[in-house]
Amino acid sequence: MNIGLLNKLTVEDVNVKGKRVFIRVDFNVPIDENLMINDDRRIRSSLPTINYCMDEGAKVILASHLGRPKGKPDQRYSLAPVAKRLQRLLNKEVLFVPECVGPEVQKAGEKMRAGDVMVLENMRFDPGEEANDEGFAKALAGLADVYLNDALGAAHRNHASVVGIPKFIPAAAGFLLKKEVEYLRGTVSDPVRPFVAILGGAKVSGKIGVLENFQDKVDKVIVGGGMAFTFIKAMGFEVGDSLVETDMLGLAERIRDNLKKYGVKFYLPVDCVIAQSIEPGAETKIVTTQEIPKGWRALDIGPASCRLFAEAIQNAKTVIWNGPMGVFEIDAFSRGTFAIARAVADAYALTVVGGGDTDLAVHRAGVSDSISFISTGGGASLQLLEGKELPGISALSDKK
Repeated sequence: MNIGLLNKLTVEDVNVKGKRVFIRVDFNVPIDENLMINDDRRIRSSLPTINYCMDEGAKVILASHLGRPKGKPDQRYSLAPVAKRLQRLLNKEVLFVPECVGPEVQKAGEKMRAGDVMVLENMRFDPGEEANDEGFAKALAGLADVYLNDALGAAHRNHASVVGIPKFIPAAAGFLLKKEVEYLRGTVSDPVRPFVAILGGAKVSGKIGVLENFQDKVDKVIVGGGMAFTFIKAMGFEVGDSLVETDMLGLAERIRDNLKKYGVKFYLPVDCVIAQSIEPGAETKIVTTQEIPKGWRALDIGPASCRLFAEAIQNAKTVIWNGPMGVFEIDAFSRGTFAIARAVADAYALTVVGGGDTDLAVHRAGVSDSISFISTGGGASLQLLEGKELPGISALSDKK
């Protein structure tokens, strides 16, 4: 059973041989002020779909967004550097067209031969993309015979290149999208136990759906990051100036009670690294979570919490992790996140990491090769873990 995609077409179900194939990829990669790509994992992740189409003699047209250019051209967000990096990865010429639609794109498309690859300019340079404008979607669809979505990171968006194009031409999931959906949906729907869910990041509000979807499926829930302090505050403890969503205190209590009702073991930090400001070089202290003074805020889990969480992960057979344990971008507050990354990597389990920040943390900890699967989708992976249907998947063509 193709969990998550159910009766939707995938790349293996459609004939791309000799066809013009429009692939919606997620090339939203970090680019520095010198327009150099700092991390090309998302580009490499789509290579199986691109190579498959090239091998079938397809004419491959690639489209993506990059950053938030607000519906107009902004060279800081041009996909030109991405096309250059893709050319190096494919070891063949890649044509870059500095437009999304229009005569220049049409002309370039007509000149393409079997196996050629063309990258269009940032979809979000045109206001029609985020507005899901039908005319814009139709113009994009007119470039191709077949549409493939290989971008989980954009599959939760009602944008023209995600849900608009499939109205006009046959649409299927690429290899990467198929793999991500199967891992994220499949792991939750039929986990090998013990099943441990690790949730971090700043806010409880962003993870409510995941917690509610997991409550009758998991054996253990570990909560770290800023969101932990809403739970700790709800238990009646003072947390200094730590991040707390006061409007979520009642819900935090209910979630904890529900997990208890289902027999789920629930873990919160017992100590933390605190500081008075979130900046490199700030003075830090390690205190228990019940002893955070006023004027100080918790910015990472402490060493005792690292040991507690690592022990809870140790006997797991399935682990899903979404969200860091602290402000890991700053060295003084990175140790908790990296310790959990190592604990997850060391577990004799199927390990799935979802969400952009967690992905970055796993790579910075140097353990990415020991993780079973790392999702490229941030908000979209969360929605999948919540059990929601994504617009970009709903838009794909049904199997007959």
